[in-house]
Amino acid sequence: MSIAEYENYQEKKSHGALTFPYTTYPCSIPLDFSRVPLHWHDEMELVYIKKGQGIITVDFITYEMSAGDILVILPGQLHSIEQKKGHSMEYENIIFQLDMLFPRQEDLCVNKYFLPLLQRQIQIPVYLTPEWEDYEKAAACLDQADELCSQKAAAYQLSVKAQLFQFFYILFSRSVPVQTGDGPVKSRSLDKAKLIFKYIESHYAENLTIKEMAEVCGFSQSHFMKFFKTCFGTSFVSYLREYRLTAAARLLLSSSSPVLTVAQETGFDNLSYFNRSFKAMYGTTPRLYREGKQP
Repeated sequence: MSIAEYENYQEKKSHGALTFPYTTYPCSIPLDFSRVPLHWHDEMELVYIKKGQGIITVDFITYEMSAGDILVILPGQLHSIEQKKGHSMEYENIIFQLDMLFPRQEDLCVNKYFLPLLQRQIQIPVYLTPEWEDYEKAAACLDQADELCSQKAAAYQLSVKAQLFQFFYILFSRSVPVQTGDGPVKSRSLDKAKLIFKYIESHYAENLTIKEMAEVCGFSQSHFMKFFKTCFGTSFVSYLREYRLTAAARLLLSSSSPVLTVAQETGFDNLSYFNRSFKAMYGTTPRLYREGKQP
């Protein structure tokens, strides 16, 4: 699995059937991909570490993950996954639409628990380690849901929902009100980071400059560069190049357009530079990548 494929199914496709939007993806870093860049989506995501160690950031908070750890990522939270130096990590991405648990009519559980959670009025435990007192009960819910989805016995969807409700019951039983503190400052930073991400997503094929991005954010150029480095963990130029290469890799696999056309459609004016950059990132040329001859 490549990073292009990861982004394609993680961010652009429905997770599971439309009537039962719950899916588990087994992933490995660096075997499948070296890292998952900063991104966000509207689904719930549970990252369940099976083997090894790795690093996950969520809304600017860094977690060093180990086997057994579970990280709860709420809809709309910015997050990334990367390799911890000298280690590999195998994990499950459990992705689902939270509203699959919501009834159509007014509901006490939604109003009292889920909506305050989504509105960031309450917080639940999100970093679940084997040392946490309720860990075994919480992990058992996910293990059972995984087994149910594997076997797909009659009416298994009912039991999967039951496991999710039990999982959230455990978390909500430990919920606390959100402390205001530096919340507004952090919230503004998150909003700016999302604005940057969405602008790049819409305009990456154009001649984006630091000056233009700074104006979009209402920052000076120097402040924008510092802010971007802090949020995204790399420079704007490096991130944009990698984003364009990821888009190019996706196009190479999904279209029959000539390599030159793919390069131009993803923001590369110089074919030689595109080929060099692509090989540096993917270890092979665009043509061989399209033919499936990947290292």
